[in-house]
Order: sequence, then C-alpha cells, then structure tokens
Amino acid sequence: MIEPVPAATARSGDAGGARVYPMAPLIRFTLLALYLALVLPLPLLAPAGLRLPLGLAVPLGLLPVLALTSERVELDHEGLRVGHPGWCSWWLRRGWALPWARITGLTPVRTSQGGRVYYVRAAADAEAGPSAWLLPQRVQHFEDFLTRFAEHTGLDTAEIGRISPPWTYRLLAALCAVLLAGELVTLIRTGSPLG
Repeated sequence: MIEPVPAATARSGDAGGARVYPMAPLIRFTLLALYLALVLPLPLLAPAGLRLPLGLAVPLGLLPVLALTSERVELDHEGLRVGHPGWCSWWLRRGWALPWARITGLTPVRTSQGGRVYYVRAAADAEAGPSAWLLPQRVQHFEDFLTRFAEHTGLDTAEIGRISPPWTYRLLAALCAVLLAGELVTLIRTGSPLG
C-alpha cells in the first residue's frame, strides 16, 4: 500500500534535506485565469433569481481548482513523493510515494496531442500497490527536478521534456487576459451586467 504523502515543511527549495517542487507558476496561474475568465461573468449575466447562488458558486468552485493546481513533488534521500498541501490533501487523496530503491525505469507514452508522458516503473511488490506512476512534468524548476531524479535513480532523463511547450500556456494566458479585460471593459461601459 502506498503511504500517504506528508505535508512538506516549506513551499519550495530545501526543507530539511528535501527539495519541494510546486506546479510551475505559468501553468498554475493560467489554469486559474481560465477558470475565472469562464465563470466570473455567469452571476452577472444570470437572471436575478440565480445571481446570488451563482455568486456563491464561483468562489466555491475556485477552491477545487486551487487545490488541484497546488500539487507538488518532494524529493529527499529516501524517495519521491507527489501530493498536495495539508489544507486539501485530506479530500483529494491523490498522492503517491516511491522509495528510490524501487524505481526501475521510465516508460514513454505518446499523448493524443502529440506530446509524451513518462511513467515511473517500480519493482513489483504485493504490499506496495501499482507498479507505475505518472512522472510529474508540470513542476517549477523542471530541469533541476530531472537532474536530481536522475542522480537518485541512475536513469537517463535527457530525452524528457515538459508535456506541452511553454508557448501553449503563454498563449492560453494571453487569451485569458484578453477575456478578463473584455469582461471588465464591458461591465464598466454598460454599468450593468445585462447592458
């Protein structure tokens, strides 16, 4: 069985010998901006009877998005752990951990969008659960993460890149900014959500 991932003592950098890698800010904030761009206008455009419920739903919906984008990776002398901070790990329960000694290789898999993901293979162990986990490829300081992963495992990580190139997230971030700016300008010019 996979042990639960403990909350790290620091957000990034070295924490008692451990290195913590949060989700890359470009990816995290782009996903948050996309959520806001899509749902912020809804309470304003809704019929009067639905405005309050939708107004309450927007921040409530933001919580799961914040939680999902707070995933982080921790490396230390014992192994690799993927999980979420304490404030949301109790209900997401998506973390996993692998000691370095169990990691045996990496398996590349092509995605339908033409990218490539990698699965971390582990030595079979009836008590330890599955034998492959998705290698995190959306972390901040990705190159440093790969270097440390390679040092601990002895595996070649030279061919591993991010799932999608940074320009895709930059483009999405720019589109979200245009959407949010347009929504703000429309609200200011009309003085009313319904014009």
